[in-house]
Amino acid sequence: MTDQRVDGWRLPVADARGVRRAGWEIIRVDRGAAALVAASTCLSSLAGLGAPWLIGRIVDRVQAGTSDTAVIDLLAVAIVAFAVAHMVLTRFARYFAYRFAERSLARLREEFVDRTLALPTSVVERAGAGDLMSRTTADIATIGGALRDAVPAVFMGVLQATFMVGAILLVSPPLALCALLGIATLWLPGRWYLRRARHAYLAEGTATSDLSESIAATVDGARTIEAFDLREHRVADADARVGEGLRTRLRTLYLRCVLFPWVDFSSIAATVTVLFAGGLLYTADLVSLGAVVTSALYAMQLVDPINRVLMWIEQVQRSAASLARVKGVGEVEPAPVGTAHPRDDRLEVRGVHYAYSGDRDVLHGVDLSVRPGERLAIVGPSGAGKSTLGRLLAGVDVPRTGHITVGGAPVALLPPEELRRRIVLVTQEHHVFLGTVRDNLAIAAPDADDERILAALAAVDATWVRDLPDGLNTALGANARTLDAPQAQQLALARVVLADPHTVILDEATALLDPATARHAERAMAAVLAGRTVIAIAHRLHTAHYADRVAVMAGGRITELGTHDTLVTQAGEYAALWHHWHG
Repeated sequence: MTDQRVDGWRLPVADARGVRRAGWEIIRVDRGAAALVAASTCLSSLAGLGAPWLIGRIVDRVQAGTSDTAVIDLLAVAIVAFAVAHMVLTRFARYFAYRFAERSLARLREEFVDRTLALPTSVVERAGAGDLMSRTTADIATIGGALRDAVPAVFMGVLQATFMVGAILLVSPPLALCALLGIATLWLPGRWYLRRARHAYLAEGTATSDLSESIAATVDGARTIEAFDLREHRVADADARVGEGLRTRLRTLYLRCVLFPWVDFSSIAATVTVLFAGGLLYTADLVSLGAVVTSALYAMQLVDPINRVLMWIEQVQRSAASLARVKGVGEVEPAPVGTAHPRDDRLEVRGVHYAYSGDRDVLHGVDLSVRPGERLAIVGPSGAGKSTLGRLLAGVDVPRTGHITVGGAPVALLPPEELRRRIVLVTQEHHVFLGTVRDNLAIAAPDADDERILAALAAVDATWVRDLPDGLNTALGANARTLDAPQAQQLALARVVLADPHTVILDEATALLDPATARHAERAMAAVLAGRTVIAIAHRLHTAHYADRVAVMAGGRITELGTHDTLVTQAGEYAALWHHWHG
């Protein structure tokens, strides 16, 4: 397993052994279809050997002055029969190869999606959307093209070349040696190419991922770029990524420009060598004219499969690099899972330190205890560590030191299904999936009926759903109805109501709603989530006013903890925040 990024973290890439293992696994899973492809390809290649051999027999008979034209006519008919058989068998071989490729590609896509969805959230966030998007689109498409076209073409070409060399060997071993000498001129340039191709195409794939990441970041931050006049900075970044992509593509182009002229030279050299040596042997009465003609025809036909192999080998190398990137997703270390089961919903934070990178902590010795059913508000200035603590409480990230438990069991070691039942984190970043309103909500509770879904929407004050032309069946997405940010936020909050977790962590979850709607939604959710633990991270202090307790954070530490009234009377940091906000 290798890593591609130097200045950050990137999803791993499978090594050469992993790629070979994955290739054999593709064949093993559907070995019946693979055997059918191999058998039809062998028959097609054997059928292609008939015509040159029969032509040689005709030449020998004509040279011998035979007067039996019936035999020659029969041989001519046999030539046509072999040509037709070769065409038909080639057609079926390609048909079977396409079926095998499409089934294999479907399994590969499903496996990739399963492995991607199984990635820990922290891994996905660190890798970035561009890398995953590039592997999902460009790499999968490259592998699909190779499975459909390149791999069958290379396999068929290798078989045909092998059979043709074997046929020349049967006709005349000296002429077979001459053909092999002509082909052998490909050995050094071929070896030179293959030693460099893997790294070159991996670098090209990395450059594509970086460019996708840059474009995705520019699109996502379009409003910020416009607001802060960052256009030149983003253009410069994109230009740098494009320049790196151009450099890697020029490198792979250089490799092809060295290899392909040698391919042409070797192909011509094999035919010329056979004709020259055949002429000498024929004049010395060591071979017949028919043997020379047959060997020359085989040598000329040898050009086509070799050209096809070397033309498609570049695609095979490219797809091997793509397969390494796709299979690398499955080599991410899974999140560790413990065996302890929470005995209740009490959250305990003890001595927690956390750093995003290196040893520079953003949380310093945080201690906190949250009782089951408690409503806790976490407030403080920007950069105090509130959202970081929320992510740790939700099990998204793991503390550098210290521990966080729910019911005595480490949060980070809970199985994903158990963690989702226990704790749900809702941020102000929401996603609307392609599909209907019902589809977007049913992912939180697949068995929920329309009445329950509408009740969840009503709980978060999403009255706009009643005005949709098709109600819950209204399609959402780029080519259908698009939701604005507050509506998308309400949709996400309705998912929380449907999921009905034991603990809800709201990280500015109502920040995109107007104050009145936010207060109404929070109160409605409080009624629906009665008895559940709610941890609200907010800048709007009205949330803290209605909480059971308030935790004040500053500089990565909890500096104050108590009820709203107690903290206001203490005239500390919270009192200053409250009076400033209220005033």
